[in-house]
Amino acid sequence: MKLLELGFFSVILAFAAPSTAGDAFESDFLTTSPVPIKMTFIGHGTLMFHLGETVIHIDPVGTYADYSKMPKADIIFITHEHRDHLDPDSIQKIRKPDTDIVLSEKCTKQIQGGIVMKNGDVKTVRGIKVEAVPAYNIFYKRASGEPFHPKGVGNGYVLNMGGKRIYVAGDTENIPEMKRLKNIDCAFLPMNVPYTMTPEMVAKAARMFRPKILYPYHYGYTNPQEIVDLLKNDKYCEVRIRKLR
Repeated sequence: MKLLELGFFSVILAFAAPSTAGDAFESDFLTTSPVPIKMTFIGHGTLMFHLGETVIHIDPVGTYADYSKMPKADIIFITHEHRDHLDPDSIQKIRKPDTDIVLSEKCTKQIQGGIVMKNGDVKTVRGIKVEAVPAYNIFYKRASGEPFHPKGVGNGYVLNMGGKRIYVAGDTENIPEMKRLKNIDCAFLPMNVPYTMTPEMVAKAARMFRPKILYPYHYGYTNPQEIVDLLKNDKYCEVRIRKLR
């Protein structure tokens, strides 16, 4: 795996001690001001971030963690309504009376009281500027001809926090809208077919918007080393592989 000098973009990579919230999930730390962002890799499309005292859960699903033991959420982001991303029981276990839940419109059939964002929306949630990015399939479709993820239904999210821009793509292919993404410091791109992208598609996506750090996630049985090899000559981007359940 390549390690790059990132100039003014200072990143500290560390492996956290085993999480007190269950089993030993891997975590990385991204240096930001005034406090670092802790990024914890749970499983599949499920992540957790800490920004100081603020706890952010992304697509919490009980298959990958015991959410009765996980930190309570200040913000929960739900990318779309599929059950491997939207688990009402897990959300209930980490939801506080003042938890903000950001979700797509279709998710409101299962979760009430959330902040609905449509593709292209920009909102500020607890001081974090959130941009909703389209997430959909173009190539991969069901037998009926319908895309696994139709355009306009699901979201990816760009989170602007600590002076950094973190893109969590949700279930998507390398769609044209990615060309509009600017100054992405850290990107989480899904890599499993037929639901999201092949490693080659992830490489094309990375070349569209040139993230400084790329984490493949949601990679199922795909060998993540493939994306490392495909991007080994793309010096602007550091590919990091982390354990996901």
